[in-house]
Amino acid sequence: MNPSTVARTPIARSPVAPTAPVEVVEGWEVSTRRSTAALQLADLTWLAKVAVKADANGAFSTRHPTAFGSARRPSADVLEIGSDPGGWLTIGPVGGAAELVERLTVEVADAGELVSVIDLTHGRVLLRLSGENSDAVLAKICAIDLADMVTPNLSAFRSSVAKLVTDVVRDDLVDGTRSYLLHCERSSGQHLFNCVVDAGAEFGIDIAGSG
Repeated sequence: MNPSTVARTPIARSPVAPTAPVEVVEGWEVSTRRSTAALQLADLTWLAKVAVKADANGAFSTRHPTAFGSARRPSADVLEIGSDPGGWLTIGPVGGAAELVERLTVEVADAGELVSVIDLTHGRVLLRLSGENSDAVLAKICAIDLADMVTPNLSAFRSSVAKLVTDVVRDDLVDGTRSYLLHCERSSGQHLFNCVVDAGAEFGIDIAGSG
């Protein structure tokens, strides 16, 4: 058989260059590097990302449980973010986009108004900055007040981060470690990643794999 005719399974890749070692996991090329550093940055672009857009003053927005500027976990592996008035971003497990789209489509079906459900998984980058001094790192490239009283756990905002429009979510880890999710356009992903690494150099930042 001609090798050129053999069907090949497509491999998805983040625009952020993975740090070795690299493996293909769940159809994605990802870094499987392990880190024990107190401050870590990981590329989580492979996670499912689905957006919902509705009228900010419509019935669906009025009754939706996740308010603008906040986040909640409807289940252990799903995070829902009120990213703007009438807009939500749902983050789920790798390979879970189709299931999320189906579930969210059912939720909006009886809204009686136009509500869009859009799979953004391959079009956006998602980074996690976590650990000691993560707020100090972010403060170097973002002007938002990151004090606990202003931006507590599960708060969300959109701001300029390293001069890029970025959605930021305070999403502390299970053990209470401070952590931030950074979500931006795919084309800006490597730049944002590099800027966070540069900002974290003085604090001993290390790259953690996502696989």
